[in-house]
Amino acid sequence: MGKVDGFLLYDRELPAPRDPKERVHDSKEIYQPFPEEKTQQQAARCMDCGVPFCHNGCPLGNLIPDFNDAVYEGEWERAAQILYSTNNFPEFTGRICPAPCEASCVLSINKPAITIEHIEKSIAEKSFELGLVKAEPPKERTGRRVAVVGSGPAGLAAAAQLNKAGHQVDVYDKDDKAGGLLRYGIPDFKLEKWVIDRRIAIMEEEGVRFRLGVEIGKDVSLKKLYKKYDAVLMCIGSTKPRPLPIPGGHLKGIHFAMEYLKLQNRKVAGKTIPEEVDLNARDKHVLVIGGGDTGSDCVGTANRQFAESVSQLQYRFMPSKDRLPHNPWPEWPMIYTSSSSHEEGCERSYGWLTKEFIADENGFVKGLKVVELDWKNAKEYTEKPDSERILPCDLALIAIGYERPEHDAFQPNFDFELDSRGNFKLNEWQTSIPGIFSAGDACRGQSLVVWAISDGREAARAVDMYLMGNSDLPSKELSKFKLAAE
Repeated sequence: MGKVDGFLLYDRELPAPRDPKERVHDSKEIYQPFPEEKTQQQAARCMDCGVPFCHNGCPLGNLIPDFNDAVYEGEWERAAQILYSTNNFPEFTGRICPAPCEASCVLSINKPAITIEHIEKSIAEKSFELGLVKAEPPKERTGRRVAVVGSGPAGLAAAAQLNKAGHQVDVYDKDDKAGGLLRYGIPDFKLEKWVIDRRIAIMEEEGVRFRLGVEIGKDVSLKKLYKKYDAVLMCIGSTKPRPLPIPGGHLKGIHFAMEYLKLQNRKVAGKTIPEEVDLNARDKHVLVIGGGDTGSDCVGTANRQFAESVSQLQYRFMPSKDRLPHNPWPEWPMIYTSSSSHEEGCERSYGWLTKEFIADENGFVKGLKVVELDWKNAKEYTEKPDSERILPCDLALIAIGYERPEHDAFQPNFDFELDSRGNFKLNEWQTSIPGIFSAGDACRGQSLVVWAISDGREAARAVDMYLMGNSDLPSKELSKFKLAAE
């Protein structure tokens, strides 16, 4: 806990964002510096709640009251030891996690929650500033080799843990740089890529080897990897986009959100994008279809490309601004929220069903036919009479989620057992093929970065157990039992 009466003395306060009119001219992170003493005040708000529900709210099981207390006391090294014991990459989660821990904070029952995400980021950055984060190669090697396929958050977390256990870890990725979704999915204004580069450099110093620009199933077969390594861990994400099955979906100017975001991230990184594949929203009427984080990222990107207009459509009804009785604390609050991208400019529309894309004379999209919905309950709706209209649209971005991992290239040789959604079906993190494991969205389905890191850590322990018969790597479940005993 922090200060005994800190939650009574201090209000919730976060770093102020830069002016939206200023920040849309760059791709830098949007928040301004925050005084260290103010961060300590925020940590002081952590109350002696008895049962810290934030532990359960955090997929990683972070020991949140413990590191809050250390920050309040100014003991940054102790705070770092506590935080890094459960989270390999707080510099990532402290920037891009939606903070389910804050939603389950006991203080949030009737007051604004502790600023846990900000405190986590502060600990991470202070740790680098003080030189606490440095390469720590294993003292001994086991002689076992593990291939990790995919360098997103699950793959990186697993690689870090397996390397710590002494195994030789090779991380394969089809992209030219490591990071997966972190690098080529999340915009720089939320996560600048030097943050990833800094971490990758440390992992390389520790002995993790990155094999980039190598697509497994195309450049190298999974069968070859399976023979070469003692274990293989599939962290390939859930990247097959869910299509929008309406007439006109073939028109030029209609793209999946991740295609758009990847191109922008490459441009921000200084890469040359051929004109024929470039997607630029400048002076266009942009429609983002889908209301999640990916859709929000498209809004922020279109604003930075100076679109003529940006609109975001959702077919669901507009959420309440407060929790409803069927959505009590400590559940994730299903309430209306705005992202930094929305604050930069966006018309948000709820309760609209997409009917048809309209073409111009050259085969480009020029409009989207929609109809307003009348929701009877959370599952039933009817179309409102005489509500059909056509929205102007020069660029449509589909952000309605992902269906499953792209494992088609592997199935002919291995015939993995899959669940009803097409994800890898696992038993103790192992697929139906002995020696091949999976973690992250590839087995969980589309989820959060923090869940991917958690899965990567847990899968690494399972791989270590498979290779060695036992494991000293930490487990979230074991940590809970230890915490209860203490």
